[in-house]
Amino acid sequence: MSILIFFVLSYILLSISLYFLFPKAGVDAVKGLIPGVNFVEWCKIVGRPSWWALLFLIPIVNIFIFAGMAVNMMRSFKKYKLSHTAAAVFYAPAAFYWLHKDKAEYDGPNYIKEKEFITQLTEARKSGNKREIDKLKRNSPYIKSGGREWIESIFFAVFAAAFIRMFLIEAFVIPTPSMEGSLMVGDFLFVSKPSYGIRTPMTVAMLPLVHNQIPILNTESYLKKPKLGYHRLPALENIKRNKPFVFNWPVGDTVFITDQRSYTLGQVTRNKSIAIQDPQLGKMMRKNDYVVRPIDKKDHYIKRCVALPGDTLQIINRQIHINGEQTKNPKHIQYAYAASGIGGNVSPKKLEQLNIAQTLTSYRGNPKNPSGLYINQEQHDALKGLSDKIQLKIVEHAPSPLQNFPHDPKNFPDWSIDNYGPIWIPKAGETVSISAENIALYRRIISVYEGNDFEMKGGEIFINGEQATEYTFKQDYYWAMGDNRHNSEDSRSWGFVPYDHIVGKPLFIWFSTKNAKISNGIRFNRMFKSASSD
Repeated sequence: MSILIFFVLSYILLSISLYFLFPKAGVDAVKGLIPGVNFVEWCKIVGRPSWWALLFLIPIVNIFIFAGMAVNMMRSFKKYKLSHTAAAVFYAPAAFYWLHKDKAEYDGPNYIKEKEFITQLTEARKSGNKREIDKLKRNSPYIKSGGREWIESIFFAVFAAAFIRMFLIEAFVIPTPSMEGSLMVGDFLFVSKPSYGIRTPMTVAMLPLVHNQIPILNTESYLKKPKLGYHRLPALENIKRNKPFVFNWPVGDTVFITDQRSYTLGQVTRNKSIAIQDPQLGKMMRKNDYVVRPIDKKDHYIKRCVALPGDTLQIINRQIHINGEQTKNPKHIQYAYAASGIGGNVSPKKLEQLNIAQTLTSYRGNPKNPSGLYINQEQHDALKGLSDKIQLKIVEHAPSPLQNFPHDPKNFPDWSIDNYGPIWIPKAGETVSISAENIALYRRIISVYEGNDFEMKGGEIFINGEQATEYTFKQDYYWAMGDNRHNSEDSRSWGFVPYDHIVGKPLFIWFSTKNAKISNGIRFNRMFKSASSD
């Protein structure tokens, strides 16, 4: 709602500023207050065709049109400085009102005049008339210094790139092996944001072209205020079951960030022993040195959407069942295998040819002498065919209710990553019964994702101060899992993916490096492959 209020208020202020400014250009002031008419008259004043006013109705395009016409308006009143251009782009209502208060006089339609100047200059250069060229440059307000040309070019390039990244297509790199062997560490992807609906910015004060941290400095790249509410434009397509999707890490709102990885506050609270494995984390925990992030600045994750809103999911002996039926596995699904007989029988080069263990994180154990591997069935069969001394046994995982969502050993004691559920995926508008026995499934949804006051008193549930025995969901949720099923922190670890956390649809791999380092080589065979394959 806040973003709607901002735009409505800005439009009102713009109309008022045009009301005051129009008479200086010989236009009736009242036309500045009439919706549609004000934009048509604005077009005429700067020398654009009247039909350009229709371009203000096209989402995304209208941002560029508005900025260009705001600059044209300033120049139509002989305001040519870089500061005038910046003011018009930054907030046109204020710039136009300043024009009204200033002694500036209307100089005619800037767009037409500047176009005529460019035509004259081009013809003079073609004819080689240096005298005419010098005369045009000397008398023209449109000639800019080299420094200003650079500043405006850089600003436009950054603005355009940031705009494309924010609303259309963003580039991502796969940092972990959770989606191997479908998507590998070092794969660079293009992700479409319009596919699942463009999410308008919530965090508005930020460094462009970086997500949540400034490289090298390792500090947050944004300010939490001012902020806008959540809004999303209509989607081009629905999220499909068993297709990869990109989203903000749902539990990544409060994180400890070390050189190795990010840990959620919940992770370190439930398992303080992980600080032994990462001493840097231990120091941060003692200092409460964590970062609180808004939705759109949480880390980006890519997983496969294995269950949709309203589905019931259950994992039985590693196989996913949706609504009681076993689903088809991804083509290159991987599991952990205990291995023996590889050392001395299989060369590292052969492993590389089989796309096995191309990154250190692909191993379970010593990379030089692996005692275990994350591999798919095709790789399993290929290894077994190399030597009868090679033994591979799939790893069985015992229940770990404290590590697995919903982190409730009392009521969900038997869930493991291989045998999990059944669990129902919440759907907008659907109502569920809630009690002390199942509230662990929905507590975070109610309190964090949907913004209610939540409290437990004497085994009773209170939502927004009132006792509750049921809850109706406000948005859809999804279930995400990595294709590397034994080496993926996914919904089995942290639960549901809210719809407002969805970022976009992976399109294709445009570049790929071994071990995420270009010095280790380029995987040319992976370039321009689809990133949304089954």
